[in-house]
Amino acid sequence: MTILLVLDLDETLLFADEIGTGRPADFEVAEYLVYKRPGLDAFIETIRPHFQLAVWTSSTRLYAEAVVPHLFPPGLDLRFVWARDRCTQRFDPDRHEYVWTKNLSKLKRLGHALERVLIVDDSPEKLEKHYGNLVRVHPFEGNPEDRELEALGRYLPTLSQIANVRRVEKRFWRAAHAPGRPNQKW
Repeated sequence: MTILLVLDLDETLLFADEIGTGRPADFEVAEYLVYKRPGLDAFIETIRPHFQLAVWTSSTRLYAEAVVPHLFPPGLDLRFVWARDRCTQRFDPDRHEYVWTKNLSKLKRLGHALERVLIVDDSPEKLEKHYGNLVRVHPFEGNPEDRELEALGRYLPTLSQIANVRRVEKRFWRAAHAPGRPNQKW
C-alpha cells in the first residue's frame, strides 16, 4: 500500500500575511497576500509518483478550500483536504495558549495504517502524539531564498518503500539531503 503523505499549509507550503513581504504575492485569498514556498511546483511533481497526497491544516475550511487550488496542479487527486474542524483544540500549559492538534488516529477510519502515514508540518506541537509520523520542516515566512522543499523532495522518496515509517529517525533528515547545510538539531 502506498504511503499517505499529509501536507500542512501555512508556514509549510506557503506564507500568508495581510501586509506582505515587499514583493508581489503569488495570489490573494480574502485579505491575505499568499506566497508559495520556493520550489513548491517541482516538489509536488517529485513526490507525486511516490505517495498518496492529502492536506491537513489547522486553518479554517474556507481558507483551505480557497488556497489548495493554487498549490496543486489540475487533475491531482488529493485523498482529502482537512481543516480545523478535523483538529482537536487543547491547552498547552508550557506556552499558555491553545493549540489545534492533528490526531492521526482519525486516519485509521479511512483505512490508513499509521505505519504508512507521513505528515510534513512546521509545528511539532500539533503532532505531539505522533512524532514518529512527523517530518518537520523549518517554518516558511516568505523568504524567496528558502530551499527547504528542494531538500525535502530528495528525502521523502527514500521513505516511500519503508514498511513502518514511524521507526525511521527523521529529526535530522537535512544532514544527508540538504547539501551545504549544517546538521541542524531541533
